[in-house]
Amino acid sequence: MTKDEIIEKSNSFFIDEFEVDGSKITLNANLRETLDLDSLDYVDLVVVIESNFGFKVKGEDFLNIHTFNDFYEYCFNKIQEKSHVA
Repeated sequence: MTKDEIIEKSNSFFIDEFEVDGSKITLNANLRETLDLDSLDYVDLVVVIESNFGFKVKGEDFLNIHTFNDFYEYCFNKIQEKSHVA
């Protein structure tokens, strides 16, 4: 999966699942603030990530995810790791 495909898929579920205006999703926008995430929303986000991208997410993984670009990079790297293991 390319980074562009990850961005497209991610933005689609951000808009659908978190009801955010797509125009607010930019590379440097703050993920938590833009999606208005609380602790329960993070659980929902983990479920959506795991079902869409097929890798397990740990809570501590989110400690270094601040922007949407951080999120895309995280997903891209996890998918790359998974494909090298398989």
